[in-house]
Amino acid sequence: MKENIFFCGLLCIWGIIYICIAIYIWFSKKAIAFRGSKKFIEVTDIRKYNYAMSKLYVVTGIVWILFGLFLLTGHSKWISVVGVVMVNIVFSVVDSLAIEKKYKK
Repeated sequence: MKENIFFCGLLCIWGIIYICIAIYIWFSKKAIAFRGSKKFIEVTDIRKYNYAMSKLYVVTGIVWILFGLFLLTGHSKWISVVGVVMVNIVFSVVDSLAIEKKYKK
């Protein structure tokens, strides 16, 4: 149980970090790519693109927190680990297929 509390704390901290990054992206004046990519893409509307990206980060952070809280119910930590990996894959796909496609010049 102690290790579940530890992993819950880690996932909640990472979720809060993602939400803080979302706030930074929301107010940013330049286009911020998902996962902090070094290459900046040219977008048609920076404000709308950053709003979409910040929403994606908020959802990712909330899901990470939920997987952390899931550990407190006594379930295996491997369910949360696999869930976090799947969430990262899904949100990367959403970023590349939906958001970048919609706002890229």
